[in-house]
Amino acid sequence: MSLRTFILGLASSFGVAWLAIIVIPFFKMRALAPIALSQTVDGATGVFFPKRTGRVADGAGVYAENGCYLCHTQVVRPTYAGNDLYRPDWGGLKADAERGDTRRETNAYDFYGEKFAQLGVMRIGPDLSNLGRRVESIYAAGGDPAAWLYAHLYNPRVNPQGWQSTCPPHPFLFVKREIKGSPSADALKVKVGRNHELVPDSDAKALVSYLLSLKKDHKAPAALDFAPKNPEGAP
Repeated sequence: MSLRTFILGLASSFGVAWLAIIVIPFFKMRALAPIALSQTVDGATGVFFPKRTGRVADGAGVYAENGCYLCHTQVVRPTYAGNDLYRPDWGGLKADAERGDTRRETNAYDFYGEKFAQLGVMRIGPDLSNLGRRVESIYAAGGDPAAWLYAHLYNPRVNPQGWQSTCPPHPFLFVKREIKGSPSADALKVKVGRNHELVPDSDAKALVSYLLSLKKDHKAPAALDFAPKNPEGAP
């Protein structure tokens, strides 16, 4: 094989991959057409556009600035590409008290309205697609989900569950200040000196609002929901 043939072959392979992975998805996702709900199939009518609440715009920026996407994905992969749907609470809740089994795969509409889709780079940490729901239902059961996340951000090595997180601490998201009157409701439960407390700053509050908004387990239209109907039978 000549060098010229090798270079042309390499360029062709790269070009096809770049076209398939970058260009085509970009043009498909830049202008998503509304998906109509079917009363017969979906049990509802209208248009499917997931909504998020809270200060998610600022929080998404803090998430990106701190490189959270380097260690966490927000993609519940199709079953043929992984086993995400059947990991506890990654793809939704197996037994939601009001909605039943809400587990499903990620679709492009889950990122509708976001300036940047935080798909992630790798999974050094767990997928965060349904972190908000997971924190509410498990980690902070009977407690305050926001307080759990603040404590985790400040020192991930210490948590009620007893496991050692590899997430780096983010003490710079908190402010030490003197207690004047009653302690702040969102102050961390750590000792920082007499008559002082640690409270989340505006970035921490925005980030936690964003993290709590990560709930992609709402029912998707049948046209988008390709998840198997028998999750327990999956490998």
